[in-house]
Amino acid sequence: MFCQKHAAEYNSGWDYFAGLDAEEAAAREASEQAETSGYKESAHYGWAGSGDGSRSRDELRALEALGLDPDADFDAVRKAWRTKAKEVHPDVKPNDPEAAKAFQTYQLAYEVLRAAEDRREWKG
Repeated sequence: MFCQKHAAEYNSGWDYFAGLDAEEAAAREASEQAETSGYKESAHYGWAGSGDGSRSRDELRALEALGLDPDADFDAVRKAWRTKAKEVHPDVKPNDPEAAKAFQTYQLAYEVLRAAEDRREWKG
């Protein structure tokens, strides 16, 4: 087993087409590209909203905790969070461990979705 430095050194000298002449190398490259051309990412992934696989598993769980669909926008997230958090807020239901647990769940869900929204804004 190589450390990362030695693996990089070893791999830098690797030639996949070693021992083949130019014609054989070109034929092998064309053959392998033809065999794997069906594995390209489908263009339809960019068509839909967040229900198309662009949300992480954590985001989907957070949306579920707030009772929202996978393609909910952030305004819907904010509205659902405020509504649900007000119902179980510690000031409204003091000394209620179930309400406290629910409040923490809603808070965490909102934080996960807010961070994801911030990342999307920075990318866009």
